Amino acid sequence: MTAVQQEDAQSYSRRFILILVTVVTFLNPFTGSAVNLALPAIGSEFSADAATLAWVSSAYLLSSVIFLLPAGRLGDSRGKVTVFLIGIVVYTAGSILTIFTPTLGLLLVFRFLQGAGGAMIFANSVALITHLYPPGERGYAIGLNTTAVYAGLSFGPFLGGILTQFLGWRSIFIVTALLAVPVLFYAKKFPAFLNERQPEHFDVPGLVLSSALILCLFLGLASATTPAGVVLLLVALVLGAVFFRVEQRQPCPLLPVSLLEKNRVFAASNLAALINYSATFAVAFLLSLYLQYIRGYEPAAAGTLLLVQPIIQVFVAPVAGRLADRKQAGVVASVGMALSAVGLFGFSMLGETTPIVVILALLILLGLGLGLFSSPNTTAIMGCVEKQFFGSASAMVAMMRSLGMMLSMGAVLVVFAVIMGSTTVTPAIFPEFLLSVQLIFLAFAVLSAFGVVLSLRRNKC
Repeated sequence: MTAVQQEDAQSYSRRFILILVTVVTFLNPFTGSAVNLALPAIGSEFSADAATLAWVSSAYLLSSVIFLLPAGRLGDSRGKVTVFLIGIVVYTAGSILTIFTPTLGLLLVFRFLQGAGGAMIFANSVALITHLYPPGERGYAIGLNTTAVYAGLSFGPFLGGILTQFLGWRSIFIVTALLAVPVLFYAKKFPAFLNERQPEHFDVPGLVLSSALILCLFLGLASATTPAGVVLLLVALVLGAVFFRVEQRQPCPLLPVSLLEKNRVFAASNLAALINYSATFAVAFLLSLYLQYIRGYEPAAAGTLLLVQPIIQVFVAPVAGRLADRKQAGVVASVGMALSAVGLFGFSMLGETTPIVVILALLILLGLGLGLFSSPNTTAIMGCVEKQFFGSASAMVAMMRSLGMMLSMGAVLVVFAVIMGSTTVTPAIFPEFLLSVQLIFLAFAVLSAFGVVLSLRRNKC
């Protein structure tokens, strides 16, 4: 085989592996967003109230956050491909079991199992791509992987609604399993160097402390306006300090403390990611309520309008990845966050008669901002660590995303509880609801503006 043929074969192999990883990456956001549309049908079948139904999504998110860091460390020590493939098996098993679940309690258990599998996938997917592609091509590859996330978020509600309406809510998990299983048949296509191992002792104290910390934080955010919620948040704060100190003394910590302390780009980029997801994850939730309550839109019409943002992100993310290959990734990400801040500030001035064209323009602006931020910021994170830390760095990226989701929704719940209380949203309290939405968007805009300053201050590796 000539040098050119070898190069072509290697190129094809890389593209094929990228496709496999991207397909599996699509599953997590697709299933999560599709299930949201199926919650009423699930509630009807199992006679569940709204608070219980919330755990159908929360059980997955909680499990994912708990297992992300452990999955990243296992990828570094036991092999990224091995953990990635085990994650697919666990995720698929959870999906298949969900199809046949007879009770809501078991459904929550199987969703938790799916979250553990999803953590193994997400914690190692970016690490595999980073290991596979050199710096000059890495941004584009990560951009395509990021596009899969946005595509899942975009098409999940649309396809989830269709599947639930015509085939029942369980069909969502049938589709998930059908997409995941074929990837396992190509397990041998992953080259051996992607599965390099660095044997080390597993950080059990770190796992116990981080799990307790995340559980207290999660439950505390869900009940932040009650005395019990405040206590849980204080306990989470104490556990966070203890966890950090314990990780400083561990030879092989779950949390890459040395990177956070010594690598300014790594620390600042992860904090920027946390800020970005905290400020933007709840946007679709807030606008969905605004369009239906204040503007009187039907759910299908509101969902169609909200598709504009993720569709823009799907097209922008690969371009942003290319820019990150050619320009300083941190600068591209900062521009993206600045656009997001402007869009969020625009949403803070929503009124009862805001023209729909203005809302569309703000959604496009926010889509541009998020598309420009995500893949370059991830490229900056993965490009400033050594190969032996790819798994941990990839897990940190996913961890910041999930924590940001938790904090974003937690902030919404707190503001709603303070201004509106536990009252059902009716025309009588529409003014309080609109005020809540405006204040939340304003807080998100300020948070994003702070993130821009932080993002610009990071230095090159």
